[in-house]
Amino acid sequence: MGALADAVARSFTAGEPERPAMSPLRALGRRRLSPIEVLGQSVATTAPAASMVLLPVTMFTHETWLPGLVTIAAATAVVMLIAHCVAQFTRRLAAAGGLYTFVFQGLGTRAALTCGAGLLAKYLGSGAITLYHGGQAVLALLAQFGIQPRGWGVAAVYFAVAVAIASVLVRGVRFAAAVILAVEACSLIFIVGLLLAGAAGIDPPSPPAAPAGPGVLFVAMRALFGLAGFESAACFAPETKRPLVTVTRTVLLTPLLCGALFVFAGWAACTGRADVLVSAYLHGTAGGVGPVVVILLNIGLTCSWLASSMASSNAASRLVYSMGLEGVLPQVFTRIGARLRTPHLALAAIVGATTTGGLLYVAADGVPASVGTAVRTALITVYLLVAVATVRFLRRIREMTRPDLYAGWIGAATLSATLGCLMVTQARDGTFAAAAAVAGVLAAGAAWHRYLSLVRPRSLRAIGVFDSPESADVLPGAGVFAVNARGSIALVGAQRGDPREP
Repeated sequence: MGALADAVARSFTAGEPERPAMSPLRALGRRRLSPIEVLGQSVATTAPAASMVLLPVTMFTHETWLPGLVTIAAATAVVMLIAHCVAQFTRRLAAAGGLYTFVFQGLGTRAALTCGAGLLAKYLGSGAITLYHGGQAVLALLAQFGIQPRGWGVAAVYFAVAVAIASVLVRGVRFAAAVILAVEACSLIFIVGLLLAGAAGIDPPSPPAAPAGPGVLFVAMRALFGLAGFESAACFAPETKRPLVTVTRTVLLTPLLCGALFVFAGWAACTGRADVLVSAYLHGTAGGVGPVVVILLNIGLTCSWLASSMASSNAASRLVYSMGLEGVLPQVFTRIGARLRTPHLALAAIVGATTTGGLLYVAADGVPASVGTAVRTALITVYLLVAVATVRFLRRIREMTRPDLYAGWIGAATLSATLGCLMVTQARDGTFAAAAAVAGVLAAGAAWHRYLSLVRPRSLRAIGVFDSPESADVLPGAGVFAVNARGSIALVGAQRGDPREP
């Protein structure tokens, strides 16, 4: 109580600084999101309801039952290790750049730009894929009511979906989080209910032709990609109440929650409870499933896919905003709506890109397997960088513990082995999408770094922007403010005792 009383007493005598300290991310609107809203954003990015359908379908297609269930559990454990690594940053930093900023703290600018390239590929690719599947679910739903758009009608459906997504996201981060959470929760409730009541004696028809390769590898990639997105919560830390606590808890809870749901879905597939779900997804009413179940399944999938597309676009907008603030991307992306505090130009560019991708997939009559592999590979590359960056970062600040070291190296080794198996399997089949994706992400990071070093060298020194305490966040006289390396006033320490004493 004595120290507190002294601090309060000093606050009345302390003078105002000539230049108040301001967070570089204050334009987004600080300290607004509640824990449940951040959790909704994180969970929705993973599209758990859709993954709970696709995992049993993948296990059924490859006839991988118990090994598939074990693989899902193992994938959950690996992602939990990566989540532990991410949590080491989120409990110390609040950054709209998310993993991009974290990798900079551990591995420097070149690795950060490589991570940024991989994250953009992941968020834009995932947003386009989920938008495409969401649009297909809408078309399937319309078909149940006898409405079958063709040609420009299909494009109109996708444009309508894109406009709806953009309208929700531009409306504000709290509104978007509430909508995303409600949409995903409704789809999850239906899918879980259908799996619980799914032992209806319906035998799935003959499975479609499965891709060549070990079934457990496809289940592993599906599970890993299904769990991806938990890290998107970090992009909203500056906008979150108690960010260092809330985001850390969300990052750790999301893969645990989604992993439990995926294990439950795998168990349902092994015990036959997912037969109705698989039949309804693959064959609709032709599989012997009632039209009501098919309609509700398409509604649930539509909600899950589109919620994921919204959440991916939302996270990507914060990443692009952070890069624009640093000068790594054009500064036009830093424009913020005065009332709603959303990076509307960044959102418009991202939703436009994902819509274009979705329409290209419509023209191609589906998402090419190479595209899906490339997006998953980019994600694994990003997680590898984060795992290594965690070890380097904690060693640099001298806060390394054995659990942190084990999580970083075991997670990195497991992801490397998975990536190696995927490359070898594809090489045997004469395809090299995974290898090309890794090379593309690494080359993009190197080229990006080279371009900035020649054209915008100052931007390389600006990388790593994160939310910092403002003058209003600190009791007057309790903190020491000084000019930092970026030329801004920032909190550099705590004031101890009487500042007039020698």
